[in-house]
Amino acid sequence: MELGIIGLPTSGKTTVFNALTHADRPTAAASTGKLELFSMVVDVPDTRVDRLSALYNPRKTTYAKVTYTDIAGLDQNLGKAGLSGPLRNQIAPMDAFVHVVRAFEDPQVAHPLGSVNPQRDLDNLDGEFLLADMLTVENRLARIAEGLKKGARGDERKALQENELLFHRLEESLNEGIPLRELDLTQEEKAGLRGYSLLTLKPVLVLLNTSEDAPPAAEQITYTHQASSVISMQGKLEMEISQLDVEEAQMFMEEFGIQDLAAERVIQASYKLLGLHSFFTVGEDEVRAWNIPANATAVDAAATIHTDLARGFIRAEVVAYTDLIEAGSMAAARKAAKVHLEGKTYQVQDGDIVHIRFSV
Repeated sequence: MELGIIGLPTSGKTTVFNALTHADRPTAAASTGKLELFSMVVDVPDTRVDRLSALYNPRKTTYAKVTYTDIAGLDQNLGKAGLSGPLRNQIAPMDAFVHVVRAFEDPQVAHPLGSVNPQRDLDNLDGEFLLADMLTVENRLARIAEGLKKGARGDERKALQENELLFHRLEESLNEGIPLRELDLTQEEKAGLRGYSLLTLKPVLVLLNTSEDAPPAAEQITYTHQASSVISMQGKLEMEISQLDVEEAQMFMEEFGIQDLAAERVIQASYKLLGLHSFFTVGEDEVRAWNIPANATAVDAAATIHTDLARGFIRAEVVAYTDLIEAGSMAAARKAAKVHLEGKTYQVQDGDIVHIRFSV
């Protein structure tokens, strides 16, 4: 799962990227306007993985993963010609966006619009995404009208008419300034829209890049859209901490009274924003967290591990994380009747420890 880090110039996109990924990419006060993407995979912090690893002492411990992509070049057209075609093509495959909004003052780094105004900047980029989607929707409606005019018949005509109704719904929403993720679309409709790269369908994590003693996010912006969340982070400070080794970082945090890092909360919030949760496989070889959609079934979980497990699926042996930890071992959990067998349609819960029985 991939989240694109977006934002207006001087918002601190690369600073945030470095803080989240422990990368050391150069940051610059002014963008060159060159379209560049740089990706890194990060672990999703999860104390349950740590606890299971301590219980099993495996040779390998693997956390769930998310990918962040630093997107440079957004600013080269914003406010002038909107999002360029090449830029839209690059960001369209992202599963979600982390929208970095500048909420800090820095006399050394002037804001391109002359003042720091988080709500204005947030609305500006949202507006560009709405306009990009409107262009896509209008083009699709024109093609549908052309197809109907040419005399499409039977199933083809019916499909075009249904598509036309759907795209008129999209058009109405966009005309009202409402992101498409606000619409109550069926799973079938969402699946049919995947090929159109509609940007406002994607979840958005709004990340206020703040300074010390900044007011709470709720006092700086209003953002109540569905499939979105808002979080604050001192990007520069957390980037600096991310460059330290573990012991130095711990000493630094203790000295300045920092209880925890916002970066971890951002990664966890990103994971949830994508509609994912974790199940675990455990053993002496490996303790591993796997990410699956929240409504995934046991056979989906089997396929996530390996396609052979799904193909030869017999049963899933399942125990809840809390039950296993309370019991102290799998044997004790079985004795306490906390382990249960489930079929293909069982909906895997967040924190389930799953062992797939299969035959191929």
